[in-house]
Amino acid sequence: MSVTSEASTAWKGSLTEGAGAVTLDSSHLGTFDVNWKARSEGSDTTTTPEELIAAAHSSCFSMALSNELAQNGTPPESIDTTASVTLVPGTGITGSHLNVNAVVPGISEEDFARIAAAAKAGCPVSGALAGIEITLEATLA
Repeated sequence: MSVTSEASTAWKGSLTEGAGAVTLDSSHLGTFDVNWKARSEGSDTTTTPEELIAAAHSSCFSMALSNELAQNGTPPESIDTTASVTLVPGTGITGSHLNVNAVVPGISEEDFARIAAAAKAGCPVSGALAGIEITLEATLA
């Protein structure tokens, strides 16, 4: 069975003077403002496509890591992942850095690093982002 998720954006005006709102249509969880100023300069009140990609990447990787750890016989107690997606105006999205901190009883640092790397490679969002550099920093708590 396949699942298709939808979001939509209503935009008015030019790139630099205009603004829009992205709506999470599938989940109905909200509508979020977007604009070029936030995207190119940063903002703590307006989202960006890169922040939405970071949300997708951090959640997908956490799910993939949880699955890989369970298959290893070492299910996690907790996984905290941050994805940092970088945009260089005029160039594009240049990378996503995953920083994960997990509590996993009974696993060595080496096995955790190996499993985290496999999860990074197997995460469907990582696959969708194959055109950019994806880096990983994985630590056990």
